[in-house]
Amino acid sequence: MIPISVLDLAPVAEGSDVARSLANTLDLARHAEGWGYRRYWLAEHHNMPGIASAATAVVVGQVAAATSTIRVGAGGIMLPNHAPLMVAEAFGTLAALYPGRIDLGLGRAPGTDMATAHALRRGLNADPNAFPQDVVELIDWFRPPQPGQRVQAVPGAGLEVPIWILGSSLFGAQLAAALGLPYAFASHFAPAEMENAVRIYRERFKPSEQLAKPYVMLGMSVFAAETDAAALLLFSSQQQAFVNLRSGRAGKLPPPVENYQDTLDPSARAMLAQALSCAVVGSPETVKAGIADFTRRTGADELIVTGQIFDHAARLRSFEILADCHRALARAA
Repeated sequence: MIPISVLDLAPVAEGSDVARSLANTLDLARHAEGWGYRRYWLAEHHNMPGIASAATAVVVGQVAAATSTIRVGAGGIMLPNHAPLMVAEAFGTLAALYPGRIDLGLGRAPGTDMATAHALRRGLNADPNAFPQDVVELIDWFRPPQPGQRVQAVPGAGLEVPIWILGSSLFGAQLAAALGLPYAFASHFAPAEMENAVRIYRERFKPSEQLAKPYVMLGMSVFAAETDAAALLLFSSQQQAFVNLRSGRAGKLPPPVENYQDTLDPSARAMLAQALSCAVVGSPETVKAGIADFTRRTGADELIVTGQIFDHAARLRSFEILADCHRALARAA
C-alpha cells in the first residue's frame, strides 16, 4: 500500500480562535506521527478566517519541534507572494533545525483574493508568468555557493530541502515534469484535470538531481466515523465551508448540520459533487474501499489527506480510522 500523509488547513471552528486551532494542529501532528503518516503539510492561505496557517513556515517549525520523525512541510508556499531568496532562507533555517525532515511545496496561486494579494505587495511588480523562473531561482539558492558568488542564502545554501510542484491544472504538471520534481495535485478540491495532469507529468518527466522517476501525490478528503451516517454529518462542515467560500462568504468552519445537502439548490449540489468528488466519507469499511479504489484508479504514488472537521476529537478519530484502514490494506497487499 502506498504511503499516506496529512494536509492540515489548520481549521478555525466557529466559536473558537486561532490559538486553539494551532494547538489542535500540534496535537494532530503528534498523533499522525504515531499512527504512521509519512508527512504533515500545511498550506498558505491569507484573509481566510477559517484557516490559521497563513504564516506557513512558522507553523511548519512549530510542528517539526513538536514531533521527531514525521516529515513536515508546506503544501504549499505560494511563491508569487515571496522573494525566492527569502523562501530559501526560511526553509533553509527549518532544514538546519530539523535535518532530513523538511519539504517545500510550491504553488503559483495567490492563496487569497486579489485585494489581499495587493496588500501582500504581490501586485506591484508581479509577473504571473514568472513562476517557472522563480522556482529555478529558488532551487539555485539551495545549491552550494560558488566561488565569487556575492549573494547566498544563509541558511539555505548547500542544504537538502526537497522541492515539490503543486497544481490543480496542467501547468504545474508540465513544469514539474520539465524540472524533474515530485508533483502534488490538488484533487481534494479541484479534481477536474487530475487524470490529464498525472498523464502529462508522467509522459514528459525528465530525471533530475532530486528525482530519478516520476512521483505523484494526490490530495483527497477523508471523513471517517463509526458509521456512514456519522461521517456524512461530519462532512457537512466541509460542504458548508466550500459553499460559503464559493459564494464570497468565507468564514470560520461551521458546525455540522443534519441533511445539509438537502437544503441546497441544484447548482450548489452540482458544484459540491464536482469539487469534492475525491472525498471518501463513511465507516471504516467504506473508507477502506474508497481509498483502495482511488489508489487503484489513479496509480498515485502517495495520498495526502485533509479533513475539515468541526470537532477536534472527531477529527482525530477520523485520521485514526484512516490509519487503521491503511494498515489493513497494507497487510492485505
